[in-house]
Amino acid sequence: MKRALITGITGQDGSFLAEFLLEKGYEVFGLARHESWIRPHSASHLADRVTVLFGDMSEGGDIASALQEARPDEIYNLASQSRPGESWARAPETLMINGMGAIRLFDAVRHTCPKARVYHASSSEMFGGTCSGPQNEDTPFHPANPYAAAKVYAHHLVRICRDSYGLFISSGILFNHESERRPLHFVTQKIAYGAACAALGISNSRDLNELGRPIVTDGRLALGNLDIARDWGHASDFVRAMWLMLQQDKADDFVVGTGKLHTLRDLCQAAYGRVRLDWKDHVMSDPGLVRPLETGQTLADASKARKILNWEPTISFEEMVGKMVDAQIQRLESCSGR
Repeated sequence: MKRALITGITGQDGSFLAEFLLEKGYEVFGLARHESWIRPHSASHLADRVTVLFGDMSEGGDIASALQEARPDEIYNLASQSRPGESWARAPETLMINGMGAIRLFDAVRHTCPKARVYHASSSEMFGGTCSGPQNEDTPFHPANPYAAAKVYAHHLVRICRDSYGLFISSGILFNHESERRPLHFVTQKIAYGAACAALGISNSRDLNELGRPIVTDGRLALGNLDIARDWGHASDFVRAMWLMLQQDKADDFVVGTGKLHTLRDLCQAAYGRVRLDWKDHVMSDPGLVRPLETGQTLADASKARKILNWEPTISFEEMVGKMVDAQIQRLESCSGR
């Protein structure tokens, strides 16, 4: 039986990946902070099926201890301060977890389990304000926020550790991937939540946005720049690509995305269309929610992943948004006792 260690197991990707590996017969270990594990999270339903090791990615000793206990064949580094917008206010923490956490992990692997195969989560945010598109593995990076800058640092360390020490570390340059498990601080989930509120006739929501205001106020959802365009896919497709990278004979870097571009307006249309409403009657743009420097248009050229990994997305944009809206309706109905 193969053994896998997932850092960041409590997040969206970690939970889908844990399910995927369990279905394949792996023994799954997760590294998580104690306070994150005891709160409700995306992997709560797997508590009796995985072994949780408590520790912090900012502590090299915690990482080494987890590796010694798990003795993994495969390691999936998904731990991250995962909010690009919030990274402006939390820049030191973002660098500590997303950047320094990665090098601490690679160093611990080198000394503890150098034969283990490692997957590292890079990000399309690294391309930032790039003018060329679509983006592939050779496109230059131009990070537009502290989150992206920390990811670029860690991504370069993947190559350095791979070349210098012969470690098997593959990185996935992941484009935007969402699901019904996304926390409400992500704009995609806010839109799904707003559509659910509109469908249920909720004019003023109990849940708040990053400015401390109700996400839905007087029947309106406030968003930032509606012209933002992204390549969005479903997280369950992306974790399959992570696993495929570690089944190859050679470690490498792979862009993972759908190759299809949609704007926030498209996302609003799909979400409110799911409940047969016109999004323009329920959504407004708030300048206070616009980031200081916005990432440019990013679109994946995942031809390398398609060719070498034989990977293809299976869930469409519309299906993904529909799943998110349906889940929010179910959650809100459950909370209200309907």
